[in-house]
Amino acid sequence: MDESLNVLGEPLVTCGENPITGFFRDGKCNTCNEDTGSHTVCIEATREFLEYSRFRGNDLSTPIPEFGFKGLRHGDSWCLCAARWLEAYESNMAPRIHLTRTHIKSLDIVPLELLKKYAVDLN
Repeated sequence: MDESLNVLGEPLVTCGENPITGFFRDGKCNTCNEDTGSHTVCIEATREFLEYSRFRGNDLSTPIPEFGFKGLRHGDSWCLCAARWLEAYESNMAPRIHLTRTHIKSLDIVPLELLKKYAVDLN
């Protein structure tokens, strides 16, 4: 597992535990070399983004009970792939994000200044 730091260079904060999120299903947007999707951006889900994501082939709102996944709802936090967030941004559908919960590796794909524009937790 890569070092658990957020995009601000501080210890990574838990993104979501209900439903449990993250590549490792540890509630954090931790990552490693095997995480080819880079599930590193902690989003705050909106109805619009969930519909956009479903339309793009990544249905995050439909429950999958066999995997213990209840489906995301408006307001849920989720570790999203950095490239998917950037794609949503380019389509004017990007959800807001939590900087303290977003892994530093997301900066390999998304510039910090862009993330800051969508930050929920920027002072």
